[in-house]
Amino acid sequence: MLYAVAIFLSAFLLFLVQPIIAKLILPWFGGSAAVWTTCLLFFQVALLVGYLYAHYLARRLPVKLRSSVHLAMLGASLLTLPILPHESWKPSGPEHPAWHILLLLSASIGLPYLILSSTSPLLQAWYAENGGGPDGQPYRLFALSNAGSMLALLGYPTLVEPFFLRRHQAMAWSMAYAGVCFLCALVALRRPRDVATPTHAVLVPELGWAVQLLWVALPACASALLLAITNHLTQNVAAIPFLWLLPLALYLLSFVLCFDGWYRRGLFLRLLAVALGSMAYALAPEFDNTRLAVLIPLYTTGLFLCCMFCHGELAGLKPHPARLTSFYLMISLGGALGGLFVALVAPRVFPGFFELPISLAGCGVLALIVLHRTPGTVFYKARWRPAWLLVVALVLALVASLAKTTWDRVDEAEVMVRNFYGCLRVIDYELSVADLVQAGKEEVLSEDRECRKLMNGTIDHGLQLQAPNRRRQPTGYYGSNSGIGRTLRVLGTHAPLRVGIIGLGAGTLAAFGRRGDRYKFYEINPLDIQLANTEFTFVRDSQAQVEIVPGDARLSLEREPSRQFDVLALDAFSSDAIPVHLLTREAMALYFHQLKPEGVLAANISNKYLNLQPVFLSAAEWLGKRAVAIDSKNEERNAVYRAVWVLVSGRQDFFSEAEIRDLAAPLEKRPGLRPWTDDYSNLLSVLK
Repeated sequence: MLYAVAIFLSAFLLFLVQPIIAKLILPWFGGSAAVWTTCLLFFQVALLVGYLYAHYLARRLPVKLRSSVHLAMLGASLLTLPILPHESWKPSGPEHPAWHILLLLSASIGLPYLILSSTSPLLQAWYAENGGGPDGQPYRLFALSNAGSMLALLGYPTLVEPFFLRRHQAMAWSMAYAGVCFLCALVALRRPRDVATPTHAVLVPELGWAVQLLWVALPACASALLLAITNHLTQNVAAIPFLWLLPLALYLLSFVLCFDGWYRRGLFLRLLAVALGSMAYALAPEFDNTRLAVLIPLYTTGLFLCCMFCHGELAGLKPHPARLTSFYLMISLGGALGGLFVALVAPRVFPGFFELPISLAGCGVLALIVLHRTPGTVFYKARWRPAWLLVVALVLALVASLAKTTWDRVDEAEVMVRNFYGCLRVIDYELSVADLVQAGKEEVLSEDRECRKLMNGTIDHGLQLQAPNRRRQPTGYYGSNSGIGRTLRVLGTHAPLRVGIIGLGAGTLAAFGRRGDRYKFYEINPLDIQLANTEFTFVRDSQAQVEIVPGDARLSLEREPSRQFDVLALDAFSSDAIPVHLLTREAMALYFHQLKPEGVLAANISNKYLNLQPVFLSAAEWLGKRAVAIDSKNEERNAVYRAVWVLVSGRQDFFSEAEIRDLAAPLEKRPGLRPWTDDYSNLLSVLK
């Protein structure tokens, strides 16, 4: 029971700390979903180091030193508490965010995470050495540890995040970790120091290289699919912990079920074929705007079935407990390799999000390998049998389909580039002739139809009409009748404007700039700045003086003195929503510090999945300001989208202007919504 409790609680804390630390550092790196992917890479690599430590301690270190060394490591890890990252880790320059995050996490939670990750394999090895039950017993403890991990992930968005401040979460976790260290120390002290290495550890032969390669390849495939599918889902939504944690919880559930004997090859191979085919089909461009109610079940179910196959086959290859730590070491190596592929290699090698189709194809190929080497089936070492040829043909069709989808993505883009912050594509297309005729054009020229848009994942980040007489026309969410268009027109009637804009996109708002105006953009993504200057002309055509400040907008504004803006436009999007750290009370107070006393904050909250009106209403009431929403209509003939802008100001006569008053609507209130601060936010509470 002592072994079981220590293993369960260590696994619980091991995965509870993941969303806690990720939310703590998310605001420092622009609120991008890539922060979570990089965190997952750290967790996978740290798990590998922890398993390596457990393997060394259980198999290489002299028996008499094992308990003493582990007790010393437990004590050293307690000196690193609490796990609150220091403010000095905030980025201040152009260093690569992924490496910065990995260093930050190593310094903040590296040693406690190593201890927790080593607990399960180490205590299982000690349990087996002490004669604790039949040969299969230690692997039941592995299933128990994964159950603890899964409960932590499911409990965070439902029981922890909605009720506790982030710093309180970190402090409570640190105290619980001290308790787990006490339990582990108790196990180490109760363990006989003169226990001899069991004779079966010497007699059990090493397994062949092919089996050990599968020990690495199967978990590598599952890990790559976990990160790639999480990436794919969070491209189109905010970095919501639920969408981080649900795939990870299902990944862990597959470990629990497979190592507890629930995997049935015949059933799950059939389901795997359906899952791979469905996900490959859904990757086609025509499914880009499919509703979350379809996408989330499709991809999470598909991930679960793929992980059941990978981990089920892995459980079938588990060795004698004498090789237990070697087995776990290979599993963690595979997980780390899958994480490295998605988080570090793919963003540097591929111009788009190609790791998901590659991982799906890899899963299909692995299924072929497993079938071909499994005795007792019609596929065992088969060559020309019809059943084997059919399976090979299905896998080849899967690979061909994924290759075509990937090629179509590349082919439709004039430019495709990628970095830590996502994939940007420049796409040329033509407006509908019918819309232009309806607009009153007697003769529709081809140049009148030409349009260019900037895509981040599947989200439009700006578009520009290409005809020389139309390219300075505001488009997208920034039409002349939108909330921001009306605001700039009303405030610009008497004098030049000083305008701050958080988020560059294609630079569309620069089209409103007049001679004498000063526009200052804040943009975190250097590739966005590059494309706005080379593929679009809004910035260089603007009559205003335009300046672009690279880096996270909030960190930049915190470092600057008050700019006394007339208007501050909040138009930064991570996936399809404003990053949370730009929506807190502290952020709102910073915005009004940068505005003139009579200035206006304008926020683009156009979004398919989140209703941010209650968040702005709460912040406006706290600041003593008035806030309204302006919902403008779609104008297809002018390439203008329907847009919802929130306008916040303490200047009452601004809201009395006809241009504002005619469309202004009160913000929606959500009873019981807790104010968002730097220490508390809950995106689940504002899901539509």
